[in-house]
Amino acid sequence: QVQLVESGGGLVQAGGSLRLSCAASGSIFSIVIMAWHRQAPGKQRELVATISSGGNINYADSVKGRFTISKDNAKNSVYLQMDSLKPEDTAVYYCWVIANSRGYWGQGTQVTVSS
Repeated sequence: QVQLVESGGGLVQAGGSLRLSCAASGSIFSIVIMAWHRQAPGKQRELVATISSGGNINYADSVKGRFTISKDNAKNSVYLQMDSLKPEDTAVYYCWVIANSRGYWGQGTQVTVSS
């Protein structure tokens, strides 16, 4: 079993920055993909950014140029640096990892951007 623990959410003013962290623990043999999703109130969960084991990175159009995903293989961790935050970025952010050929979700961390 793999556990994901997220941290770094909070309240920030528009234009500010936050950095989210997600650490995977447990019996981990391989991690193929690490990603961040988000879900705003009344909306479907959406993919924000992904990073593969080989370092390939993809972003949703809405966050390109503002968010940066990175990972630390030694720590089985993934990060999301969020800059130039907008009120529409307000959501619960979830870490998602494919490890040992299975998908795992974090518990979510709230990000609130005030105007």
